[in-house]
Amino acid sequence: MKGQDTRYDTRYDAGYDTRYEAVRSRDARFDGEFFFAVETTGIYCRPSCPAVTPKRHNVRFFTTAAAAQGSGFRACRRCRPDAVPGSADWNVRADVVGRAMRLIGDGVVDREGVAGLAVRLGYSARQVQRQLTAEVGAGPVALARAQRAHTARTLLQTTALPVTEIAFASGFASVRQFNDTIRAVYAATPTELRAAAARTARRTGTPSAGIPLRLAHRGPYRAGPVFDLLEREAVAGVEEVRGPVGGRTYRRTLRLPHGTGIVAVDERPGDTGRASALHPGGWLDARLHLTDPRDLTTAVQRLRRLFDLDADPYAVDERLGADPRLAPLVAARPGLRAPGTADPEEYAVRALVGRTAAERLVRAHGKALDAPCGTLTHLFPEPAALTEAVGPLAVALADGRVRLDPGADRDDAEAALLAVPGLDARTVAAIRARALGDPDVAPPGADAPDSWRPWRTYALHHLRAAEETP
Repeated sequence: MKGQDTRYDTRYDAGYDTRYEAVRSRDARFDGEFFFAVETTGIYCRPSCPAVTPKRHNVRFFTTAAAAQGSGFRACRRCRPDAVPGSADWNVRADVVGRAMRLIGDGVVDREGVAGLAVRLGYSARQVQRQLTAEVGAGPVALARAQRAHTARTLLQTTALPVTEIAFASGFASVRQFNDTIRAVYAATPTELRAAAARTARRTGTPSAGIPLRLAHRGPYRAGPVFDLLEREAVAGVEEVRGPVGGRTYRRTLRLPHGTGIVAVDERPGDTGRASALHPGGWLDARLHLTDPRDLTTAVQRLRRLFDLDADPYAVDERLGADPRLAPLVAARPGLRAPGTADPEEYAVRALVGRTAAERLVRAHGKALDAPCGTLTHLFPEPAALTEAVGPLAVALADGRVRLDPGADRDDAEAALLAVPGLDARTVAAIRARALGDPDVAPPGADAPDSWRPWRTYALHHLRAAEETP
């Protein structure tokens, strides 16, 4: 169409038919992978939206919610497209766009601005803007704005915090900017959003009781092995797992940019890990207690990485299920996840010293909580506090020679870790898989053929879950 910008409008792309068919069949496998907008209504939705399927010629597709918002569309009130799982691409990709998306999700733009994001990536701000706009249809400011809006809606609908406090806790620079953004994204004022939530469910979240959350995931989720792993690894004082199998609760302390937090995440009762291709997946119930609500976005993203909630189990299971050795394991455990970590530097230290020594470090060097909560009494010590007790690894983490943040280059981080005295290749592989969230890691000596790529981390979890050593 002459004169029309089609860069982000996939009506003119080869993949349009596939995306439209996903919308027509309300296929939840694609929730979070793309969004569609309807020109006649001015609304954008997730692919599984239950509303009447729009006519083909009225639909536009976007890679991110921010791109849809930037084109003037507002979020659907029925399917809440801002609450979908994140795209699995950003965890798989190791390029600058994938790294940037992980950093933005962690709240770096809100804390350090676009300039800080660019420094972490090793590019100029202009290069970052150009690459993100070309790939996802929105720059870092627009992506952070969409994230702030989602955080604000969560706080409005789940807590009794004053609206003014929510504005700044969500990362907005002013109340006016907050009000304008909420109106643009949700076609409602903050007060109207809160009132609508109050009509459908009583708000239980308060600053003292914590913030109730539903952490959405895509497709089946095999929760049992994740909670098994967390229970085996739990470091006393920092973590605990309580309750019967199938109904356990994982709790831990969090060190966050503006304060501290305590989180509780529940294992879904009776979870079998099964879901139909068209089922919208599910969620894990969680509750966050934060000393500073500005940390909500960062805390949520760290929990999503810990529980591997943005994974695409359909893609993983399809690839691994084609292997004769893995096929029965995948069939027995659909949706098996590869857990990450809530604190990459903490995990690196724990991978080196082991659980028992980690508990000694917590008692000797951990920061005591101002208000202990049951058995949760401390934060895991920062690397700077462990330089004498742990040695070269803590020194390298403290001085920045080893970077494990969400935007770290995985190959560079692995090379830096291998240069640290006392770390062997197997420990480094574990750190790469868990702390850096790499889905395609095979430890030295593991029988992990290339046909399992890019999901070798998941393949080895299947073998371990079946008590088969690679």
